[in-house]
Amino acid sequence: MRCFFLLILTLITSVFVSAQQRSYTYGDNASAGHYAQASDARIYYEVYGEGDPLIVLHGGQVGSTAEMSQFIDSLRGSYQVIAVSTRGHGKSEIGHSQVTLQQRADDVVAVLSQVTNKPAIVLGFSDGAYTGYSLAASYPEKVKKLIAIGAGENLLHMRKVPLNNVEQMKKAAPQMMEQKLVLMPEPDRLQEYWNNLNQFYNTMLVSKELYGKIQCPVLVIAGELDPNAPLDTVINAYKMIPNAQLAIIAKAGHLCFYNNFPATWANIKPFLNE
Repeated sequence: MRCFFLLILTLITSVFVSAQQRSYTYGDNASAGHYAQASDARIYYEVYGEGDPLIVLHGGQVGSTAEMSQFIDSLRGSYQVIAVSTRGHGKSEIGHSQVTLQQRADDVVAVLSQVTNKPAIVLGFSDGAYTGYSLAASYPEKVKKLIAIGAGENLLHMRKVPLNNVEQMKKAAPQMMEQKLVLMPEPDRLQEYWNNLNQFYNTMLVSKELYGKIQCPVLVIAGELDPNAPLDTVINAYKMIPNAQLAIIAKAGHLCFYNNFPATWANIKPFLNE
């Protein structure tokens, strides 16, 4: 639980630092924002830069596009960066169906199809990385390369993910929750969505069957001390993916790119240029 609250505080800091450095916050920029219809929900995304398409996918529950600011800043000069807000996050709608990895992959395809016909590089963190795995496995023609940060093998009932309720989170991180609720199209449904997420997390299966279907090159990155994606699960994922590279950021946790962005970027840059 202590690690969870440290994650919350880090995300709060990232949002406000991002807002101070520019006149807008990633994930809430009207001049770059668009919507794509994906089955029963409108999915919000922002586009920055020009070049080959590169999709950026943030983490889950309290995650947001703002947490990926360093990546977007580093990539938008060379790529057409498509930063997607996962359904139930930011300005994206929740819909009314159970959350699944396939649904999340389908949502990204709806966005990508609206922006470009080209296959994309995908960079995902945590939940976003699992979405990337699903996307690469289900739509191999859509994914050129995948960078997956903080996401290892996940077997059924491997771990129990305790999610705080909305009222607890309002007390623990009032400013962050206020910003989150202001952006949401249906803020009164957040607890309903988090209940949905709880079932998703605790029944999620990501293992050999899915990893074996991924055809594109994959860079798997994790913090050495990540409690959310323990090192052995990350190494297992790396071994199951046919064309994978592995980078471990020493002494870093789940948010390894906050703990040490230069080291994380030093592994990503040559992979992008290969």
